[in-house]
Amino acid sequence: MRDADVAAWVRGLGVPGLVDIHVHFLPDAVQRKVWAYFDQAGANYGTEWPIQYRLPAAERVEVLRSLGVVAFAPLVYPHKPGMAEWLTDWVRDFAADTPGAVPTATLYPEPSVTSYLDAALRTGIRCVKAHVQVGAYDPRSELLDAAWGMLADAGVPVVVHCGHGPLRGEHTGLDVFNEVLVRHPRLTAVLAHAGMPEISQALDLVAAYPNVHIDTTMVGVGFTTRMSPLPTDWLDRLAAYPDRVAFGTDFPSIPYAYAEQVAAVASWAQDRRLGEPFLRAVLHDTPARLLRL
Repeated sequence: MRDADVAAWVRGLGVPGLVDIHVHFLPDAVQRKVWAYFDQAGANYGTEWPIQYRLPAAERVEVLRSLGVVAFAPLVYPHKPGMAEWLTDWVRDFAADTPGAVPTATLYPEPSVTSYLDAALRTGIRCVKAHVQVGAYDPRSELLDAAWGMLADAGVPVVVHCGHGPLRGEHTGLDVFNEVLVRHPRLTAVLAHAGMPEISQALDLVAAYPNVHIDTTMVGVGFTTRMSPLPTDWLDRLAAYPDRVAFGTDFPSIPYAYAEQVAAVASWAQDRRLGEPFLRAVLHDTPARLLRL
């Protein structure tokens, strides 16, 4: 599958298009710094990471449209205190001006988190990004406890990068985030990258908590399978929870074509227990439900 093939192939499934729950749009200065970090991936991660879609924001939006993406969650994330509120304000304005983008927010463990998160919820955000690794914070922090509770009560999904990939952090790990879920079992959490490399543990959380999902971001593509292979019972686990898998890609900062992620999901659906109903759920219905489209 090539990028040029994706839109027509998805329409052939009988859905309006793709809904991508894990896309990044950031202020230009922040985006340049993120890309500069990936440019040093050989030193940082031990592997090269050529950005596939290093384009101005308007052109990236057009790429998504050409791929048949009808809705997406533009995710932002802070790496230090004092960033989360203004990033949330920025992405609110971006979503308001960008057809197909749903309003999102982010958070950080700081005294003001409940104030700006409450304001964001009142304006109708539909998704929150929490990046434990980049933020280098403990998701169990008392400063975040009320925020998790607010999100659980509102039913707004939080896409949380809490796995050890691509680098282990002081507070990463599915066991750590499980302690958050123990306190807030109704939280609608989408485990980014299926919790890589702890994919089996992520699926255990899906089994344990009715509102926990995984996203497909960078899962099952050639770039990551050599570092984080899928568990041997992957298809069995998908068959048990086919409505808890949401399509995500990490566009634009992926080192391969967008079509590769779509093709990976399509390959799982070749299992007779999954098929086209699974594809429709993952690529459209489940992320659409989570984002309240």
